[in-house]
Amino acid sequence: MSEEFALISHLELAAATAGEVAHSVSSGHGDLLGNIGVSVAAAAVIAFIANKLKQPSILAYLMAGVLIGPEIGFGLIADREVIESISEIGLILLLFIIGLEMDLKKLRTSGKPVIVTGILQFVIFVILGLLFFPLLGFRIGQPDAIGGQFGLLYMAVTVALSSTMIVVKMLYDKSELDTLPGRITLGVLVFQDIWAIIFLVVQPNLLNPQVMPLLAAFAKGALLIAASFLGSRYLLPSIFGSIAKLPELMLVVSLAWCFVVCASANAAGLSREMGALIAGIALSTFPYRLDITAKVTNIRDFFVTLFFVALGMKIPMPTPEILTLAVLSSVFLVLSSFLSVFPVLYFMGYGHRVSLLPSINLSQISEFSLVIASLGLAAGHIDSQLVALVIFVFALTSTLSTYMINGSHSLYQYSSRLLSRLGIRDIADETAAQGQSTGHAKKRVVFLGFFRGASSILHEFELQQNGGGRHPLLDETLVIDFNPVVYAELQRRGIDCVYGDIAARETLHHAGIHSAELVVATIPDAILKGTTNAQLLLHVRELCPHAKVIVSAESVGDALQLYEQGADYVYVARLHSAAYMAQVMEDMLRNELVVLREEQQTLLRRRKEVLA
Repeated sequence: MSEEFALISHLELAAATAGEVAHSVSSGHGDLLGNIGVSVAAAAVIAFIANKLKQPSILAYLMAGVLIGPEIGFGLIADREVIESISEIGLILLLFIIGLEMDLKKLRTSGKPVIVTGILQFVIFVILGLLFFPLLGFRIGQPDAIGGQFGLLYMAVTVALSSTMIVVKMLYDKSELDTLPGRITLGVLVFQDIWAIIFLVVQPNLLNPQVMPLLAAFAKGALLIAASFLGSRYLLPSIFGSIAKLPELMLVVSLAWCFVVCASANAAGLSREMGALIAGIALSTFPYRLDITAKVTNIRDFFVTLFFVALGMKIPMPTPEILTLAVLSSVFLVLSSFLSVFPVLYFMGYGHRVSLLPSINLSQISEFSLVIASLGLAAGHIDSQLVALVIFVFALTSTLSTYMINGSHSLYQYSSRLLSRLGIRDIADETAAQGQSTGHAKKRVVFLGFFRGASSILHEFELQQNGGGRHPLLDETLVIDFNPVVYAELQRRGIDCVYGDIAARETLHHAGIHSAELVVATIPDAILKGTTNAQLLLHVRELCPHAKVIVSAESVGDALQLYEQGADYVYVARLHSAAYMAQVMEDMLRNELVVLREEQQTLLRRRKEVLA
């Protein structure tokens, strides 16, 4: 019965969509297939160029809409109604996927910095927007104000949301998704999605903002969420369990669930888009979530392309006033990203780096903002000029943020120096002052940076009991790293740690590594910021030429090159276990080095891997 129900729902949906499209075509709305063909072809060409220029694909789709649309471009598509009716499906699928990717279980265990920052960032940002945008002429409740009756509210909300698509891609390319600033950034993005859902609940009632209608809207939203989660817990598991081995039905039932919840939301007086989000969130904890996402994504990408192309067609010819507002709004966005994130994390004790990097990562407008602005235009809350302004801000900040995220380490270093001059001290400033007053004890072993490799090796020493007590090397080890969580935990475990950036030679000098017998760098070049293992090797040779040095490499070729540059031992994580490296360190401290070094080079030269 469940499979029949899913198939019937899907067929009804397809029939309704086909009927609407057929009616549109028969009513003179133009050549549907021709319009779709022109839209997709233009999007493909511009997206190809944007990819070469390393710009976001959404920006390319908007530009394609501008070029083929009637407002600015060549007027290849004069009537947008057919494209817009189909692009709405893309919008629903986009929000369905966003809901699917929200892992509420992880959100509950994400930790204090993510929860506090996620809650406060949006609130602070919106308050700053409500204070700033009236200076540019935006108002609430005045139909003749810039942007329309609710222009001020929409500007404050849309600039407070950041682009998940851009941020995740950039951090993934930089191998920063799993760093502490990366995890905080992703957590804030999830909270922004939750804030957006709340706004979608309120949005249909903005024209009648009385207490009772708003409470009724929240009650309907709560009931829809409760019903969706009850369905996902008691009904959907048996349905998906019975069709798990039928990929085509998995897709059909997923889409049927999405559109059933959308129809329920619409019947309750809420937006269909909100229903799509709730439908996705309800499935986000399913074991089939990844499979559903993979299957829906291909369909979504086609419709989403049409949505953003159609949105680009609406952009009017920019006036000097709109362009000026876009530049000022973009500057405000970047500054407010700092003001809404940095103070929250800094006063929680996370130092300059962890407080600054999420601020830099979130300095762009979201594709969700374009969705909210588009819905606001359809509801008559704002005018097309404000939608154009939001799109121009998206274009400016998404382009700018790609360079900001790529250069985030340099931006952090410059900003940190400026903040220190203004009296906002970093953890490194405090530990340096502490070190001057107490002095650093001479340590035999120094870890440069502390990520998973170093953590596993150090834990091997913690597991070893020497004479029934703690391994003596733990008291003879110094760690240098700029992760405040690592710093606090190592201090708690009685392991000496200096907060600092190992890329700076001055940090190594002031940390007092001159007397070290063994210096260990286990972080690969892909994760290191502002330096490489070869540069670290050079700095250590200059500061303590007598020390033995272990550095890290990811490939066999890089490892052999580091041996040629003078490394005493090269750690390759996929070849060397933590227990083995702990033994190597003890052997090196006992001066058993020559044999180890020669053996490793011989073994590496013998390896003829496909991807060595």
